[in-house]
Amino acid sequence: MEGGWGRAREISRRVARGVADAGRATARASRATAGGTARASRATARGARKVGKATRRLTYANGADRTGLGRLIELSAGNSAGDALVTVALASTVFFGVPVGEARGSVALYLVITMLPFGLLAPFVGPILDRFRSGRRYVMAGTLFGRGLLCFAMAAAVGPGDLPTLFIGALGVLVLSKAYNVSRAAIMPSVLPADITLVSANARVALFTLVSAGVAVPIGAGLTAWLGSAMVLRVAMVAFLLLGVAAVRLPRHVDSPDLEEEGAAPRWRTLLKVGPAVAEAVWANVALRVFSGFLLFFLLFLVQDKAVPWLAAGTRDPFFDITKTIALLAAAAGLGGLVGAAVANWTRNHAPQLIVLVTLAVTVVTAIGTAIFFGLWTALAISLITAFAQELGKLALDAIVQREIGEEVRSSTFGVVEAMLQLAWVFGGLVGLVLSLSQSSLAGLVTLAVALTAALGWLLIARRQRVRATDAKLRRERAEAGERDLQRADTLDPTKPLTNPNG
Repeated sequence: MEGGWGRAREISRRVARGVADAGRATARASRATAGGTARASRATARGARKVGKATRRLTYANGADRTGLGRLIELSAGNSAGDALVTVALASTVFFGVPVGEARGSVALYLVITMLPFGLLAPFVGPILDRFRSGRRYVMAGTLFGRGLLCFAMAAAVGPGDLPTLFIGALGVLVLSKAYNVSRAAIMPSVLPADITLVSANARVALFTLVSAGVAVPIGAGLTAWLGSAMVLRVAMVAFLLLGVAAVRLPRHVDSPDLEEEGAAPRWRTLLKVGPAVAEAVWANVALRVFSGFLLFFLLFLVQDKAVPWLAAGTRDPFFDITKTIALLAAAAGLGGLVGAAVANWTRNHAPQLIVLVTLAVTVVTAIGTAIFFGLWTALAISLITAFAQELGKLALDAIVQREIGEEVRSSTFGVVEAMLQLAWVFGGLVGLVLSLSQSSLAGLVTLAVALTAALGWLLIARRQRVRATDAKLRRERAEAGERDLQRADTLDPTKPLTNPNG
């Protein structure tokens, strides 16, 4: 018995030592895990600080810290990230959450609803902004606060599936986003440093807005999958409200004084009064926007209908499916936008009128090639080139408007331009929806390639006629000036005898 009790006590002591050792090992592992987590947190914080400092150096380079351009770039980047969060949150509730056939009807309804307010509000948004030139900071802040309130309303509508509220809220966010862009473009000359050209400043803003949107999209998608669309919309609401406060804190010289004479009639800005250079750039960008809207919805529904060669029955690629194809097309479009902004920064301020026409010509050539050799790689190429041309052409157009149009009507001009481009994109999207019903890539791409070629030809002919008319006018003015100089020389020549014509 004593031997048995001894063995039992020995086993108990061993078990106790094992438990103690396990406890100490667990404690050491916990301390190591806590230390690793702390070190990882500190490393992440240091990395975030380094990224923040590097970003601040880029945004504030070349005197942008002194003029307020750096703060405007940061504000615009935050604005773009907020819009991206709203887009991601609404995508799962409005578009991708319904079958393909029903999605066409929903998207068409959204496009029509989007087009009507822009057509109705375009003549009024610009003049209203021009009349508040002395309070542009507060106008920009108002567009941000307004979007924050709309996000709050849409978040409440996600749960019960209130589609009218979601449509109206999304429309309001879009309109206020365009109003922000109009105000931001109008104040760019006010914050332009001496060492930066307009094209470069616009390109710098575009680069940071595209990067911030690209970062916000996967974050928004992850938050949507984890917390739901309503929570992402609430996050966007908080972001817009904070950005509104930042907009009020922009430098005061952003607000230009009201110089309109009392009793003067308001001046309305239309495409007939902007001058030939601005009108040419606008029409070229309209053609690019029509093609961009068409391509987005045309390719999207062709892919979802599996009416593309690499997804068709019998020839289906085992690697590429619908989701991967859409992701690749989206990545190509995002890369094209980044490249367009980078090229705009590289071109500086060299011939923005020529840049606009070159981007349209490159798009025409790529569209023709895609129509002939349609496949996965040509679809990726046309997505990249279209986004590249749209971004570069718009930045060149902004520089032309900022250079050619006076301060007193610049917002009116940008208001008309933004409305025209939005309507063109919507029209192109509707055309893409209709032509996607044919499930024929050749028919749709050939139709738009012909339309783009016609637009480019018309612009080139009009430009040549304008150049010829200008040259002829200069020759006439030089000839008349030469005749006047000869007459004046004859009159003042002291060696020429004065004669009386009457004898």
